[in-house]
Amino acid sequence: MRFAISIPQYARESRFDGDALRAHLRRVEELGLFESVWAQEQVIGAAGLLAPLSTLTYAAACTERVRLGCAVFVLPLHNPLHLAKAIGSLDCVSHGRVEVGVASGGRGRPFAAFGVDPERPVARFNEALALMKACWAEREIDFDGRLWKLQGASMEPKPVQKPHPPIWFGGSAPAGMRRAARHGDGFMGAGSQTVAQFAGQVEVVREELSAHGRAPDTFRIGKRVYVHVDHDAARARRRLEDALARHYGGGEWSEYVLAGPADACAEGIRAVADAGAELILLNPLLDDAQQLERLATEVIPPLG
Repeated sequence: MRFAISIPQYARESRFDGDALRAHLRRVEELGLFESVWAQEQVIGAAGLLAPLSTLTYAAACTERVRLGCAVFVLPLHNPLHLAKAIGSLDCVSHGRVEVGVASGGRGRPFAAFGVDPERPVARFNEALALMKACWAEREIDFDGRLWKLQGASMEPKPVQKPHPPIWFGGSAPAGMRRAARHGDGFMGAGSQTVAQFAGQVEVVREELSAHGRAPDTFRIGKRVYVHVDHDAARARRRLEDALARHYGGGEWSEYVLAGPADACAEGIRAVADAGAELILLNPLLDDAQQLERLATEVIPPLG
């Protein structure tokens, strides 16, 4: 079991506390318990999230060793050339520390706001990912797609990691999990999935890995866990559910949160690991500095 932690990437009411974020990231690295820090993407929404690539570039400048991930880019909403260039550049400036999460998006995504055909997101996703891989790996890019075409093109600099940074797939549909096993380096279960739902997803992924002859040690499985440590379980749950509703603009989150005393949180995290997660992405949504310390001193040590 290995651990990652979310980056508190908020700038609510356009106010950004750079000192707090720098201190937070340096403390994460100082603790030595977390292999990576992760941002999210929310282009449209009132939560006040900074853009993930801007956040990760800032994080790269504040750290030296911890890896830097985004879970996830909804790939059909992006121009793959611009995204490939930005991610490749980030891998260079961070000296090869980038992890890339991608997903095709699902119902409810505002595809029309981005000028994207809502009827063909998967086809757009597949072609965009293939083009990005070509940009990262090929010195001369010849690409004859339905949406994008390149002849004798180049994109430099290439990422430090070869042939490209690790690619994690998100999503909840079985077809997406099968794509992950065929074309990705890992699968990241969403925070909005119960442990039982996640266990079913892991089963699909592992079956597909076996069907394609991929060794399990060539593919990683992780899960985001929304967590809040507090000796008062009712208060912890109420505060975390309220924070999630603000973050996502509503929704019912009671099934998906892990909140309460440290021993209960550790037990819940162990259940996620038993369901198949080797990387646990811990995601507090408030009291970031305090929660980081409580996770590091009260929750993680008993799991080791």
